[in-house]
Amino acid sequence: MRMEHAEETWEAPDGARLYFQHWWPESGPQAVVVLIHGIGEHSGRFRRLVQALVSRGHAVYALDLRGHGRSPGQRGHLMAWTEYREDVRAFVSAVAAREPGRPLFTYGHSMGGLIVLDYVLHHPEGLRGTVISAAPFESVGVATPLLVTLARILSRLWPRFSLQVPLEAAALSREPAHVADYLADPLVHRECSARWAVESLEANVWVKAHAADLRLPLLLVHGEEDRINTAAGARRFFADVPRPDKRMHLVPGGYHEPHNDPGNEHVFQEVDDFLRARSGP
Repeated sequence: MRMEHAEETWEAPDGARLYFQHWWPESGPQAVVVLIHGIGEHSGRFRRLVQALVSRGHAVYALDLRGHGRSPGQRGHLMAWTEYREDVRAFVSAVAAREPGRPLFTYGHSMGGLIVLDYVLHHPEGLRGTVISAAPFESVGVATPLLVTLARILSRLWPRFSLQVPLEAAALSREPAHVADYLADPLVHRECSARWAVESLEANVWVKAHAADLRLPLLLVHGEEDRINTAAGARRFFADVPRPDKRMHLVPGGYHEPHNDPGNEHVFQEVDDFLRARSGP
């Protein structure tokens, strides 16, 4: 498969220079996907998804969020969730300007799913739909009462205090080689600041409370055996979205990263079908 690939930096609304990558098919893309990654990772961890989408005729633009990957900033830190929202708003606008007239979609994985849902609930304009993968509607072993209390105290007193993200690497994928790649990746980190922890908890509460306000077509993808963010939480959110143009794809036996798990070809086809069905005039 041949594709065009480029790496660039881009100026965020506050002046930070954020890294992003983009890929195009040989001919004009059917759709354009803006991809947002999860906590502690980066745009380069989506090679399989990117290859699958580009081979099916779609373009992908993937941002390294502030404090992640090749973008600057303290690892896993922000002072307000609106920083993510404004970064995504400006990035989507920049992509739309580069790809005028092409159908535009957002795709968020894990924490990126939460960021994208928060964004599209505030700014659905110009988008044809959104794909949400393994979002943290209901996380496992993270928001314990002790950790939440500690994070809230530190968020006020020492917002940049770094906490370890209790993420089980073996729960990412059923492929041991992929887990090993994650653990060896120098651009991956497992940290978040106290302020980030509180902001993410509050964003999660807000997004779930506003599920009924979602106005975009939705594809929700989740592994049935996700031990990081439960499928039960995804089912509850899906049920709370009233619009008829919604679809859920549960991966049988799937772990946290459907795009890096066995059976991912079915996931890629679901995403392609979703994009194509909503890319017409």
